[in-house]
Amino acid sequence: MGEVTTLVAVHGVLPEHRYQQDQITQAFAEVCLGDESAANVALLRRLHANCCVDARHLSLPLERYRELADFTEANDEYVRVATDLAEQAVVGALQEAGLRPEDVDIVFSTTVTGLAVPSIEARIAAQVGFRPDVKRVPMFGLGCVAGAAGIARMHDYLLGHPDQVAVLLAVELCSLTVQRDDRSMANLVASGLFGDGAAAVVAVGGAHARAGDGPTVLDTRSHLYPDTQRTMGWDIGAAGLTIVLDAQVPALVEQYLGGDVRSLLAEHDLTVDDIAHWVSHPGGPKVIEAIERELALRPDALEMTWRSLADVGNLSSVSVLHVLRDTLAKRSPMPGTPGVLMAMGPGFCAELVLLRW
Repeated sequence: MGEVTTLVAVHGVLPEHRYQQDQITQAFAEVCLGDESAANVALLRRLHANCCVDARHLSLPLERYRELADFTEANDEYVRVATDLAEQAVVGALQEAGLRPEDVDIVFSTTVTGLAVPSIEARIAAQVGFRPDVKRVPMFGLGCVAGAAGIARMHDYLLGHPDQVAVLLAVELCSLTVQRDDRSMANLVASGLFGDGAAAVVAVGGAHARAGDGPTVLDTRSHLYPDTQRTMGWDIGAAGLTIVLDAQVPALVEQYLGGDVRSLLAEHDLTVDDIAHWVSHPGGPKVIEAIERELALRPDALEMTWRSLADVGNLSSVSVLHVLRDTLAKRSPMPGTPGVLMAMGPGFCAELVLLRW
């Protein structure tokens, strides 16, 4: 297969607690605003409705969120739920790939919604059955872009180790970061947009026996945009992780993303019109619309992205992996057709992955 990476399995999991958006709005009015007055609930309802999210899965029963006393308690819940979802995701992905845990040579893990030392992949290693000499690369701070960045970094590694097996694990429990009594627009929007979930991807190098048994990674592109550090991220303090979310994200998409995509495609003698499959992170309605405008995509090009946003919300780094799973499961790509997987996140930055089915 040469210098390519094959994605042989993608498995997504979600917490058991699923609620309709209006149920979450009512409960989070008290958490975020400190009361449930008609005016405040109406404000939150408008913001949440604009997110185009129908339902979300949450780490805890809805009534538990108002009981979380502080960051310590929220982070303890993060570690408990994250390890459970992580084990489910990795075991499921390996089963789908037809590979054993002891076959795995390296694990990349990413999260940005909780802190755990040892990191999550280390906490599940014994239960999953990884070898004691498995390499571990925990990544914190990439946020929404990390699903795409993780696939890109797996590809970088497998180019140098083409006979090996790599796993990417992403776990995000965004609901546990919602701030109490915080009426900032960023916190209110985040309380309506983000959900919880996990996903794992199994990949092999070009010399592995499973090479070619799935979509292959042909190339990647990273771009860190100048003067955008306060566009997206966290302020970390006594209250925990307080979201930074600027309204200029769609404008940055229009300023940079089209050029990045076209430049990557041109290096492979491709154009936007040649791309049969668009696997995009669902950053939010305005972000998705900006991508559609900037790339002049056909109306159904981001159907899976819109559907994922409606069904489960924005899962940060996990989302683009769920969209990839849905694309693989619900469409029957013609062999050899090109695709682009992409996400943007804190930095502010973008990661692009050129795929071939």
